[in-house]
Amino acid sequence: MPLSDRDYMRPSPPPRRRVWTGGGLGDFWQNPVYLIIIVNFILYIAAVIDKVKIVGNLGLSPSLFTEHPWTIITNMFVHADFWHIFGNMITLFFFGRVVYQLIGTGRFLLVYFVGGIVGNLLYVWLGEPLSIAIGASGAVYALAGMLVMMMPTMRVAIWGILPMPLWLVILLFFVLWSIPNFIPSIAWQAHLGGLVMGLAAGYYFRRKMRYLYYR
Repeated sequence: MPLSDRDYMRPSPPPRRRVWTGGGLGDFWQNPVYLIIIVNFILYIAAVIDKVKIVGNLGLSPSLFTEHPWTIITNMFVHADFWHIFGNMITLFFFGRVVYQLIGTGRFLLVYFVGGIVGNLLYVWLGEPLSIAIGASGAVYALAGMLVMMMPTMRVAIWGILPMPLWLVILLFFVLWSIPNFIPSIAWQAHLGGLVMGLAAGYYFRRKMRYLYYR
């Protein structure tokens, strides 16, 4: 029996090629990040058509909160202008997908909405009584806070050209925007509440899940 006929002397078969399908539409509709972005843009278009009605009924005003308690959640889906929604949604797209992959749908939604609610409650407490707060910033800041606790050295390219560790990005672009009155016309209360909640959630999941997502 020649050596070439023995199993351990035969060459290994070539690796099989896998066809990547992109996950399909089913995976797309099951991804909470994409669904939240779609809902935000739908309400943004509605606000363009009738901004007074959308903001008036869905925006969060400290003085009207007891009469309109649903606004503690609905204001997360309303934005003032294109750059407002673009900034929040692009951040949600990049950070949210990573958080979703780390902790799954249920925990992602929990962090997102609890972060937004905590930020909104802080705004109701410290914000101007007759003002109206809108935007997903509190929820997005919660995702950023959680991610930096789990992956502090993850490389992030600001504007696609400036690579830096995630902890520095959070310090420069998230912590500063959470300082009271650092930037005018910004709901720093929502930013601060969401960020602190996200940091706490990230610390909790980092210890509980026992995975070294950070270096």
